Amino acid sequence: MEMEGEKQHKFDVDLGNLVAFDSYHTLPPPLTKLHREKHLPKPKPPTKWEAFAKKKGIQKRKKDKIVYDEQSGTWKRRHGYDRANDEEAIPIIEAKPTDDPEEDPFAKRKENKKNRIEKQEKNRLQNLKEAAKFGALPSHVQLAATALPITGTQAAPKKVTKDELGNVAGIAATATASGGKFDKKLAGEKPQKHEGKYRKFLPVVEGTGIGSLEREQTEKILNKIVSKNSHNILNVEKAVTMHNVKKEKKRRSEKGKASATTDKKLKTQKKSFKKGSSKKGKTKGK
Repeated sequence: MEMEGEKQHKFDVDLGNLVAFDSYHTLPPPLTKLHREKHLPKPKPPTKWEAFAKKKGIQKRKKDKIVYDEQSGTWKRRHGYDRANDEEAIPIIEAKPTDDPEEDPFAKRKENKKNRIEKQEKNRLQNLKEAAKFGALPSHVQLAATALPITGTQAAPKKVTKDELGNVAGIAATATASGGKFDKKLAGEKPQKHEGKYRKFLPVVEGTGIGSLEREQTEKILNKIVSKNSHNILNVEKAVTMHNVKKEKKRRSEKGKASATTDKKLKTQKKSFKKGSSKKGKTKGK
């Protein structure tokens, strides 16, 4: 039963997720349009293939991940390890009547693959050059596109700042797997500085050299803690007098040892020569 004074709330209860959804209100749309922080990105121009496909009405079809392998007669992955129709996995290449008997088919296959890669790279650079004309590339890519090894490249539309050149040089220097560590250095190029700090771990076993660092660190921490409250827990005058007394005792003991050694050096060692001592010893032994 509902108590008097209670208001009936409308909830949509989800018992599976233990969630209750309350009623909500839709706010009116904003009246003032705020401008963007940055300008709208310019659309990239279509590549040669995209323009050709649009002209001919060719639609992009998604390739299947699994294809039929003619060598093994099974279905395998298109790319990656143990892929289908892998050229490198073929141990024997059948000779055709038109093949040159003096030509190595394996070397020819590698050469053809190399030429295909070079052609793809040239097309990629050409597309970058076309996109750079419209200013549809980021700053670091746009700078790289102005120096492409293709004839007919355009100059940069604006003067490149020193910071942008430094950023591009840094990105290019560290764009390898090793971070530019094993790359060839140019003449006059400074070695790359390590920005981070190397972590130094203390040795497990304490020794006379680096092993004593841990003890020194703990002593420094204790000295800092003690020095803050030294006026409460330490009598400085008494400690100084004790230190002086200990130092004086040590000096006196060292002085006494030094005098004793000099006295021993000055004293002559006297040997007792008794007549017949050696003879008596011999007779007794007999």
